[in-house]
Amino acid sequence: MKGNIRKMNAVLESPVQYQLPVGDELFAMNDVIGKQIQLEHLGEIHCVCCGRKTKKSFAQGHCYPCFRDLAECDLCIMKPETCHFDAGTCREPEWGQSHCMQPHFVYLANSSGVKVGITRGTQIPTRWIDQGAGAALPIFKVQTRYQSGLLEVALKQHVSDRTDWRKMLKAVPDPVDLAEVRDDLAEKCEQTIKELQQRFGEDAIQYLNDETRIEIQYPVEQYPDKVKSLNFDKQPKIEGMLLGIKGQYLILDSGVLNIRKFSGYKISIQV
Repeated sequence: MKGNIRKMNAVLESPVQYQLPVGDELFAMNDVIGKQIQLEHLGEIHCVCCGRKTKKSFAQGHCYPCFRDLAECDLCIMKPETCHFDAGTCREPEWGQSHCMQPHFVYLANSSGVKVGITRGTQIPTRWIDQGAGAALPIFKVQTRYQSGLLEVALKQHVSDRTDWRKMLKAVPDPVDLAEVRDDLAEKCEQTIKELQQRFGEDAIQYLNDETRIEIQYPVEQYPDKVKSLNFDKQPKIEGMLLGIKGQYLILDSGVLNIRKFSGYKISIQV
């Protein structure tokens, strides 16, 4: 099978079921765990947005003009507390309306340890799977991405907002009582939460104290002792036994490959 790839589709089952989009087809990745596979970059990259051929990929699969012009590539996507939609300077107001001016959830996840994050409701549980979280718990619901960013800024003073991807790929994380962490954060950030509710309205910042914790199991037969990153730009042909999949990473006996990083690359797959 050959074609331009995108990040893997993931379905929350036990374990997570992965499909890799290759051109117009879907490749069932779970079926080849435990088998020898070869992935070869065929020398072409096409923008995941406009489809044009590009020599270099930006922001996980965009050509430079799309990276420069699209709202989905703006800095405020990584730092939502810098959202400038209300200032009238959003690169694509219609896109911002449908993606940012929508309900978001602030959550806790246990991946390489406990972290705080944000996501649209439509991205649950995909967001957690993509991060390789072993468990996740929504703790606040807010009306906009901007509000979620302001709340996250306060919460990350007490808990990390990052995943150590190497640590995540080496083992199943130690169990953590996310509800206990949630309650502790709510107490520590009580004043900030009240200020945000006064600013945006009490209904805009809703504390969720009875959500169900989501457990996530990944199809991994063996975790690596050492994590070696594989890169199509340095090594066009990558091969090895597929030991498992976690987040958007293929875990091979030769190293790990971040599929999402190479969205838009044209590759061939052989088993």
